[in-house]
Amino acid sequence: MNTIDFFKALSDETRLRCLSLLVNKGELCVCELTYALNLSQPKISHHLSKLRKAQLVCDRKEGLWIYYRINNELSSWFIEILEATAKGIENDKPFVTDIQTLAAMPE
Repeated sequence: MNTIDFFKALSDETRLRCLSLLVNKGELCVCELTYALNLSQPKISHHLSKLRKAQLVCDRKEGLWIYYRINNELSSWFIEILEATAKGIENDKPFVTDIQTLAAMPE
């Protein structure tokens, strides 16, 4: 993981929103991120692809679903920054709305 790529990934609102949800929820599928952020699946997938290429997230496939989570092989200081950022923005819009929307998602 390159430090510049790490901060570039955080500089985009959609990627930051995805990362914030992943830090808070652990693992989410594309459909959950699409629902929570109220964005199209191709847009979410595009940003998740960038996060995967930057090695910030890992994915796993289960049937038709692809689940994403924060890469646990990141240096501890990267993880600390992600956790502190998610904590610091959790009450700001649109991040608080994302968490509330995800919680209201029908199963």
